[in-house]
Amino acid sequence: MIRTAREGGLALVTLDRPDKANALTSAMLADLVAAVTDARDAHALILTGVGRVFSAGADLEDVARLKTSSLWEDLSGAIAALPGLTVAALNGTLAGGACGMALACDLRVAAPGARVFYPVMKLGVLPQPSDPARLVALAGPGAARLILLGGARMTAQDALACGLIDRIADDPVAEARVLCADALAADLGHVAAIKALIGQR
Repeated sequence: MIRTAREGGLALVTLDRPDKANALTSAMLADLVAAVTDARDAHALILTGVGRVFSAGADLEDVARLKTSSLWEDLSGAIAALPGLTVAALNGTLAGGACGMALACDLRVAAPGARVFYPVMKLGVLPQPSDPARLVALAGPGAARLILLGGARMTAQDALACGLIDRIADDPVAEARVLCADALAADLGHVAAIKALIGQR
């Protein structure tokens, strides 16, 4: 359900459970952490999904265990710690706990029909510890309040306007590849140095 591929310095990680809207189980989260950790030598990483939804968040059949699982934070921390460029290519809607992995990426490209929502208020759960600060850094406190407190479902266009995503593209993976081109041609240490100057989240 988690597919990985390497093309030279590019690591591709794909959520492949479209029949369940790429809902994440504990095993999938563990596999994602392993896949990201294995990409420490990659100059760039693209994270995407199969189907019309990037990820619906936690699998409802595993939600009781996932509500308090450290794997969510392990995953976003592993992504943020990578020295290479990281791009979330959102093939569709991004929901719930899956938001953390996209927020931890350096860049986010979304399909035109994608939506973003993180219904922690409705579900009676807390967001992962690092997610609110990353959300505020990207989209500002107003948008963060709308999403986390007001339960807003943002369109790709709204998310672009507030800075939550960086590009809208019919083919997010193709656009992500374009954005990764310079990093793939550069020394990994140079990529890491520029990321450090911008500021790690």
